[in-house]
Amino acid sequence: MSYFSKLPLIGLFISSMILIGCNSCSSDDNTIQTEETTDTDGVVIDVDASLFYTSDNSVTITTVPCTLSNGVTTDCYELVVTSTPADHNMGPWCPDNIADDAEAGGIWLENGQVYDVDGAFIENMASFYNDTTWLMYDDNGDIYTTDSLEDCANAANPNVGEEYENFCVECLPSYVADLTRTYLIPVTPQRVASSINFGGGGPMGGNGPSQRGVAFNGVVFDAPAPTDAILGAYTLAPFDDAGGHINLNAGYHYHAATGVTTQLAQEDGHAAMIGYALDGHGLYAQLNSDGNEPSDLDACRGHEDDVRGYHYHVDAAGANNFINCLNGAYAN
Repeated sequence: MSYFSKLPLIGLFISSMILIGCNSCSSDDNTIQTEETTDTDGVVIDVDASLFYTSDNSVTITTVPCTLSNGVTTDCYELVVTSTPADHNMGPWCPDNIADDAEAGGIWLENGQVYDVDGAFIENMASFYNDTTWLMYDDNGDIYTTDSLEDCANAANPNVGEEYENFCVECLPSYVADLTRTYLIPVTPQRVASSINFGGGGPMGGNGPSQRGVAFNGVVFDAPAPTDAILGAYTLAPFDDAGGHINLNAGYHYHAATGVTTQLAQEDGHAAMIGYALDGHGLYAQLNSDGNEPSDLDACRGHEDDVRGYHYHVDAAGANNFINCLNGAYAN
């Protein structure tokens, strides 16, 4: 059963709730960029704060002065966000038993493909990865799953102990109920002459921010998930159907755009808008209404038109990636 077949039919709608975002540099990145701003005669579209989910207090937005990575002092939107998306439920992630169907579990991203984490996927992991060490269930077919905050913390540790081998790692929303994160996004995006490569992994290594952008519900589009490290510890940390999962430091965050989050339909058949990148340029779905990806995307997965100005199109859901770099200045 394809994971797309179990996604709810989510209508494209325009919301007046909150979200916005940007991002300070990751903890590994204290470098201040000094990119040269690019002069452009193209359309420049300000961030529209009214598109985000603010009515339930999952996102609060204020305007603050900020300095961008190109040295320009300007205004940014400061987003303080919770770990609870207002437009969809979180989970499930791990099925309980190898007899469970796709409704009981989430998804996994492997080699550009999206797989349902159903009971059969767990049962066949030894064959899937050609490694007989994989055995994530007992004689009754019950799947070994983390079931406490302590287990979540221990199993997500880079130096995970052998006692958590062959566990399905499931960190629950209740573990991060009080967690908030703050992001900055320039109100008016500013193109730069040289692309800024992200820190935190991805197709191009760099000293830029690690997060890619923010969805309209306030949830961050994060760096690629460290799937090799997860699998190398003989654990599995599935994503839910929205492409998200939880860790105790980042809260709930996305690693894939699967079409579950709020999408703003475009009247001209262009791909729907799904949020903003950290440089203030719009983030749009991969495919337009005809099911095609634009043919003129640059190395960052961006291009320009007269309606939306410069903007990005996210990568395919199975790619464990959103965009490859930024072509605009971000807030330090």
